[in-house]
Amino acid sequence: MDEDAIKVLLVDDQPLLRMGFRLILEGETDLLVVGEASNGVEALAAVDRLTPDVVLMDVRMPIMDGIEATGKISASPSEARVIILTTFDVDEYAFAGLQAGASAFLLKDVAPAELVQAVRLVASGDAVVAPRVTQRLLENFVRSRPPRPAHQSDPLLEDLTPRELEVAQCISQGLSNAEIAHKLFLSEATVKTHVRRILTKLHLRDRVQVVVYAYETGLVIPSNPDY
Repeated sequence: MDEDAIKVLLVDDQPLLRMGFRLILEGETDLLVVGEASNGVEALAAVDRLTPDVVLMDVRMPIMDGIEATGKISASPSEARVIILTTFDVDEYAFAGLQAGASAFLLKDVAPAELVQAVRLVASGDAVVAPRVTQRLLENFVRSRPPRPAHQSDPLLEDLTPRELEVAQCISQGLSNAEIAHKLFLSEATVKTHVRRILTKLHLRDRVQVVVYAYETGLVIPSNPDY
């Protein structure tokens, strides 16, 4: 096993599901499952003890659920990044997980190749939200909130340049750096620089947090509410 392998912690109260994920992940030479936990309390102890790079976190668990555990991990000195796993594509807990600091959101029936790719992306700092559920998830969130007063926006947005605003809007649409570069006629290196500056100026952890922020502040408005 590569000593630089990505260390993964599995957190779910269903042993069979943990076993399935372990079999998938351990089939990759660059991924190492360092431990398992069946609830949020066990997860916090395991994160502290095993220092994983990525945590696959179920949302519904006894004793402490995945949302609370994700929030505690995000607020801790740990550099572990959390991928929220859920059964339903319109799960009310999914957005709460992202707000708590999760770097990704995937369904439990995710294809093996997609799961592996998500772990690698999150470990590298490129967060991912399942494309087929992102729009519905965020639109449900927007519709559940009271209308934002006209002309009221977060003062932090004023620190972004016009180009950074464009990049932030592209991120919130789920575009990758390569796709943003193509759309805005920029190099990927330039896009990465813009992304870093956006995260710094908005005090955000990763690009999924940019998506959450964009919808919370009205920077992006769903264009097709009946999608």
